[in-house]
Amino acid sequence: MRAFLSRLSLAASALLFLPAGACAQTAEARQEIEAAARAAYAAAQAGPTDVKLADQAVVHLPERMLFVPRPQAERLMQAYGNGKDATLLGLVMPKADDEDWVITVNFEKAGYIKDDDARNWNVSELLTSLREGTEQSNEERRKLGFPELTVDGWVQAPRYDSATQRLVWSVAARHKKAGLSEDPTVNYNTYALGRDGYITLDLITQKSAVPKDKGAVLALLDNLEYVEGKRYADFNASTDKVAEYGLAALVAGVAAKKLGLFAVIAAFVAKFAKVFVLAAAALGGGLWKRLRGKKEKAQDSQQA
Repeated sequence: MRAFLSRLSLAASALLFLPAGACAQTAEARQEIEAAARAAYAAAQAGPTDVKLADQAVVHLPERMLFVPRPQAERLMQAYGNGKDATLLGLVMPKADDEDWVITVNFEKAGYIKDDDARNWNVSELLTSLREGTEQSNEERRKLGFPELTVDGWVQAPRYDSATQRLVWSVAARHKKAGLSEDPTVNYNTYALGRDGYITLDLITQKSAVPKDKGAVLALLDNLEYVEGKRYADFNASTDKVAEYGLAALVAGVAAKKLGLFAVIAAFVAKFAKVFVLAAAALGGGLWKRLRGKKEKAQDSQQA
């Protein structure tokens, strides 16, 4: 197995989205980080294997990846300062030491999302809406102690496949005081729509690494299957809940704005707070490599 995202530069860019003082760590907090990492390591399922995602779907985990189940993933995220996320199903990480990314796996029980608007959406208008929503959120971000955000543009313009009900998009966002030459951490977002809502597989990596790393999350998306009865095609108009918003809202935050300003803020904070887990290197000092080394030594002793 591999060290968990051990580059300081990636950790530093992750911290840009956190409130002042969020990096302060007590001895107790450090101990919890290490304990949470050990628990996550011990519980990680190695591919190739099938991983059940709640009662909704199964993902066929490729050989090159590890899956950390929800209890251990949630503990690890909280150890690094993230709030509790009821939608989190787990984390996916690479086995190889030379890959630095993580994929968060979530299920949002929003109801059946109509995808009609995807036929006519204008990506320029979606980007404008996303920027407006971000600017509206900045006033409240200042009150909460978060740096103001600005949206630079698409890393991946929204792309929807109506045959498979798969949505992919990514935007480059940074805090306003960050230099344009910096290599920010980004979320490369993928969605799989189902009968009850949608599963998100969000790749967290550096912007410059997206061309190299996006294949991992796209492969995972291709290997995700809803179980019978939970597929998009299983929707029953007479009994099933329909979401309050359409597909464009998942990209531009239209629904969040309609539901209220704080919902927009919560959505952005929740999204970008995920990257705090990438700060493992700054505090963990190669913890995952040490754990791996201990496990390999134990295995060698048993074989001898």
